[in-house]
Amino acid sequence: MSGIVYLVGAGPGDPELLTVKGARCLAQAQVVVYDFLANPELLSLAPPQAEMIYVGKKGGDHSMGQEDINRLLCDLAAQGRTVVRLKGGDPFVFGRGGEEASALAARGLRFQVVPGVTSAVAAPAYAGIPVTDRRHSTEVAFVTGHEDPDKPQSTVDFSALARMGSLVFLMGVKNLPLICSRLVEEGKDPQTPAAVVRWGTTARQRTVTGTLADLPERAAAAGIKPPAVTIVGKVVELRRELNWFERLPLFGRRILVTRTRSQAGRLSGALHRLGAAVVEIPTIALAPPEDPAPLQQAARRLGSYDWCLFTSANGVEAFFQALYQMNQDARAFHGVRLAAIGPATAQALQERGLRPEVTAKSFAAEGLLAALKGYDLDGRRVLLPRAAQAREVLPQTLAQWGARVEVVPAYQTVQPEGAGEKLVQALDQGLDAITFTASSTVANLMALLPQNRRDQLVHLSARGELTVAAIGPITADAARRAGLTVQVEPERYTIDDLVEALARHYQEEG
Repeated sequence: MSGIVYLVGAGPGDPELLTVKGARCLAQAQVVVYDFLANPELLSLAPPQAEMIYVGKKGGDHSMGQEDINRLLCDLAAQGRTVVRLKGGDPFVFGRGGEEASALAARGLRFQVVPGVTSAVAAPAYAGIPVTDRRHSTEVAFVTGHEDPDKPQSTVDFSALARMGSLVFLMGVKNLPLICSRLVEEGKDPQTPAAVVRWGTTARQRTVTGTLADLPERAAAAGIKPPAVTIVGKVVELRRELNWFERLPLFGRRILVTRTRSQAGRLSGALHRLGAAVVEIPTIALAPPEDPAPLQQAARRLGSYDWCLFTSANGVEAFFQALYQMNQDARAFHGVRLAAIGPATAQALQERGLRPEVTAKSFAAEGLLAALKGYDLDGRRVLLPRAAQAREVLPQTLAQWGARVEVVPAYQTVQPEGAGEKLVQALDQGLDAITFTASSTVANLMALLPQNRRDQLVHLSARGELTVAAIGPITADAARRAGLTVQVEPERYTIDDLVEALARHYQEEG
């Protein structure tokens, strides 16, 4: 049997607008053929071994012609490969997906079309402009603003369009003066509200409003370039009350997330939902301890301990991996009392069927010690599986209370390859804020940068041009020792509180 090509609409730019079916197709892809308007974040949904082929399709700069793309898709399918053709927006809305499907059909090759959210609807919606609204318009026309240059003459009926309520032009920035003038020539009121939205649904979104008479001049003055969508009609007036996206507290802010790749998702997602442009560059990666024997031995004799204290979700994961290797599970904790350093660590235990008896309110050793103060630990055997590099305040204080503490390295943090170059690039592109969720992320970030770039960070934070957000006092102290000025530090040491504090900081800043 031949392979199959899934013509998948990648949506308008916001990666969360990808359909469930589109994500499922990506998850099983052997080859992904993607273009300029497909958000590159979506590529991470494909298997690591999948082949990635970029074919451009940027206005005026096609790295591969359409006929070549058609031939490529056919050849890959004929080889028996599972191919995802990832196209910006919807493949059948001015996306030339029909031509690609026809080429596959002509050769008798299998394909499926997976519709996507089109920017014709999404970009106006994110700009606070409904394309239809019964108070203003009960009809809408979607029009290409850039016709096939090989056509002998335009087939756009401007006379008919001038009589319609709402008009949406895609790919029409270059021809915006012509579009507006033709509509006016055909009888459209020159004072008809109009807007152009660039990079709609992303943190780079920019909206310019005006009328048919002055929108081309306003857009040019604002430096609007492709990709952009133009909306014409009285519905544009609704933007004044419905502009929800650009009013989000972190809209347009470029924020660096330094957590490990496996943990970045929750923080990045929370920032993204508040409108931020998230730059994920983990400054730490997790690795097994240099000597795994102590962890394995502790897991093997787990029943001999009175207490097991977890100081991170990473420690929970590492300990359970040791249990699984011995064909054991949560039942091995029978008779062992559990304590967690904070809500996230407690959640990691609960996801594995365990409810800690003690949960600190804050993500700090001092918080866990405060939560344990009412318990008699004198003579008790306490297991502490944690990072190889950690503060000693917890085991030392427990020992002072009479506990017999056994500290076991469950994992170690290392520097990810290539992170230094990515950090320099991010600094060159501009950052509004950096988030730190552990003191190790601070130390590693500074170690990954050359001295001149460390100095740059110090100066930017001191002048308030770069916001440094630390999840708690230990992390904040590490940042200050590195010379950074910390502007954001939540009262509670959780991801949600860190994001809320950062949003409040920018709202107060105005």
